[in-house]
Amino acid sequence: MDGVLAFITFQKVYYPLLCILGIPANLFTFYMIRFRTCGMSDSARIYLSCLALVDTCYLVWVILLDLCLTFLQSQPFWHYHPWCGIMNILQFGTFYCSAWVVVAFTIERFLVLRATVSCQRPLHARHALLTCTTIILLSHLASIPAGWINVVAQVNLTLDGQVVSMPRCIYREALYSTVVVWITSFLSSGVPIMLVIIFNSLIAYHLLCSSRLFTKEERRTIQGSKTRGSIRRTLLLLGTISVAFVVLTLPRFVTYCILRTIYNHKDFDRDDYEMPINIVSDVANMLHNLNSSTNFLLYCMVSRRFRQELLNTLTCRAKARELGSYFTHTTMKVFSVAEHKYTRGRDPVSVVLIKLRRFHDLTPHDPRPSSTSDFSSTF
Repeated sequence: MDGVLAFITFQKVYYPLLCILGIPANLFTFYMIRFRTCGMSDSARIYLSCLALVDTCYLVWVILLDLCLTFLQSQPFWHYHPWCGIMNILQFGTFYCSAWVVVAFTIERFLVLRATVSCQRPLHARHALLTCTTIILLSHLASIPAGWINVVAQVNLTLDGQVVSMPRCIYREALYSTVVVWITSFLSSGVPIMLVIIFNSLIAYHLLCSSRLFTKEERRTIQGSKTRGSIRRTLLLLGTISVAFVVLTLPRFVTYCILRTIYNHKDFDRDDYEMPINIVSDVANMLHNLNSSTNFLLYCMVSRRFRQELLNTLTCRAKARELGSYFTHTTMKVFSVAEHKYTRGRDPVSVVLIKLRRFHDLTPHDPRPSSTSDFSSTF
């Protein structure tokens, strides 16, 4: 019994802490990716910015307004009509969005690696924005049937030693609810996990084959402006996000399928922590919810440019870096003038801009007379 109380107390601390740390981290991640130079392509910035915003909404709807209020209030607002159904639509909508944005980003990276025409790249940002907008709209439309899987009913509860009747948003025991739950479980977890695994395997296979068949110069020609280092960074970033998504989401999908098959009957008490399946399911839910708060840490771990830009932002060194880049760019433009041919005029004073590497070729000769040089050389 002490272990059960400790587990419940841990959840009461875990979920508010997840909101306190996760929501600001996601918003700051959105700012860094959208408005700072983190070494990412335009399409990747759009996908990751959308993922940060969607995860923020998920933390607000699912954790802050649902799980936290469950432990902090005896009668949260979503136990009343119509919030009982609206909360399900918003929660499943953000659940869909978070999963399918990761899938779209994975597929987009796979298509970019296979693309050989560089003129198609400017269209990627517009396609990414259209894809993210479509995912958000379709996800919330697909979650509308989930608004009727729960129903508000009067339930007898014991509060302060007294039995009172209060409205509760409970699961509707009907065939409709079972079908909707199974469909939403596979569309929000099962299918995205399978697609992420398949396309990441294809990306790894494609990179492996290209490294075996082509030399370094040939790979640069095929990939256009992408070097081997940029491909490695893209694969590392995408692989980290995908692995985190699969590892943190798969346990919840498995336990949810078990609950809706073996324990899908009226006599099952989901709040009975004496049963191991309830503890395992809650741990799986905690891992799944953690997936919406770890993007900032993942980017800091795998992206050197993200860490550098974060350090510049926190230490206010962005202006100095931009000024240094301006002088460097200006200097390179000045020395590039020597690329053009120059014809001397009749002016007594002529100025020629040359490359630094050619300074030694134009060193002025010794102004002394040749006789002096010969005279000095005899001693």
